[in-house]
Amino acid sequence: MNITAKVLAVSRALWPPLLLAAALIGGWQVAGQFGVRDPQVLPTPSQVVSAGWEQRAALWQNTVPTLEETAIGFGVSFALSWLIATAMDFCAAARRALYPLLVASQTVPIVAIAPLFVVVFGFYLLPKVLLVALATFFPLTASLAEGFATADGDAMRLLRSMGASRWQAFVKVRVPGALPFFFAGLRVSITYAIGGAVFAEYAGAVDGLGIYMQQMQQVFRTDLVFASILVIALFSVLLFASTYLLERLVTPWRRFAAKDDAA
Repeated sequence: MNITAKVLAVSRALWPPLLLAAALIGGWQVAGQFGVRDPQVLPTPSQVVSAGWEQRAALWQNTVPTLEETAIGFGVSFALSWLIATAMDFCAAARRALYPLLVASQTVPIVAIAPLFVVVFGFYLLPKVLLVALATFFPLTASLAEGFATADGDAMRLLRSMGASRWQAFVKVRVPGALPFFFAGLRVSITYAIGGAVFAEYAGAVDGLGIYMQQMQQVFRTDLVFASILVIALFSVLLFASTYLLERLVTPWRRFAAKDDAA
């Protein structure tokens, strides 16, 4: 596929969501400008962008700790998901023991345990990291475990018959076969990551976008609350989009398989 064809393909993929976003923003602008007419209740998009630009230093100062919490918490979630999913794949007893606990962990409302984490671990980094990990690790673990379970059995048996160890067969067959499932789970969990960090900050923190939004709510700066939400949304979209780039880098054989199928 040449460059022109790629540009056209990207354009066809992007124009529907961009058109819908433009329509929603236009409706919001009209409602704020001609309907509500109270920026403390519903600021217009132009007011939100203007206020955010004026306070960009404060916004960035509070964005950095939120991104730090997100990155570390998601890193913990990533490592745990691979360890737990691998253990469940290698040991059926571990799968039977761990899977119900994983499901049960998602029934515990974060709104209930977030204040407890703050009381136990303090107002600094650790409780936010733990809450981000708790909010994101289940989709990763479940998708990986499902991917391992659907690996090509014939390929596994062939490698074992050729003298490969179980670990070698796992790395060469089960891991590559599970990657599409993993990236599907990654896209689900990555959308929770920043939101989980912000919610954890609401429960108790020194700085971050959650604290900044609370402060702006208290002084009725709704425009800056919306500006903070815009920053969260932009970084969430960037993280989501980055999963596709990472998938292309990690699973190049899928592009060739897609080309063969298209041919």
